[in-house]
Amino acid sequence: MRLSTYSDYSVRVLMQAALRQPGRVTVDEVASTYGISRHHLVKVVHDLAKQGYLATRQGAGGGFTLATPAEQIGLGEIVRLGEESETVIDCLDKAGCACRLLPSCRLKVALDEAAAAFFAVLDGYTLADLIRQPTRLRAVLGL
Repeated sequence: MRLSTYSDYSVRVLMQAALRQPGRVTVDEVASTYGISRHHLVKVVHDLAKQGYLATRQGAGGGFTLATPAEQIGLGEIVRLGEESETVIDCLDKAGCACRLLPSCRLKVALDEAAAAFFAVLDGYTLADLIRQPTRLRAVLGL
C-alpha cells in the first residue's frame, strides 16, 4: 500500500509543528525543510487546521502550532484524512460495472483484511511516538 502525497505531507507538517512547540512554524519553513511544494502544503495546513489539529495565525508573526497535544493525535486518523478510502481495490470499473471475477474472487477480501491490519498498526501510534527522539530529529531536519 502506498500513502498519498497528502497523507505524507500531513504527517510531516504535524511532526515539524510538534518538534517546534511551543514556537510557530510557517508553510515556507516546512517546504524548505523537506524540499516540497509550498502550494500543496497550504491546502494540507488549511485542512489540518479545519480538523482541529493545528492553530493558525496570519500576518506578521504568523504560522501554525499544534492545537491538539501530540499524544492525542493518532497516526491512523491522520492517514485516513488523506486517503480516499481504506479499501485497496474496488471491484467496479470506471463505468460502474462489476469485475467478472466478483462472484468467486477472494482477492478483495484478502486485501481488505491487509488494509485493516495496516490501519490497526497505525492506530497504535501517536504523533508523540513519531517524535520520541526530538533532539535527533531536529538535527536531521536542521531545525
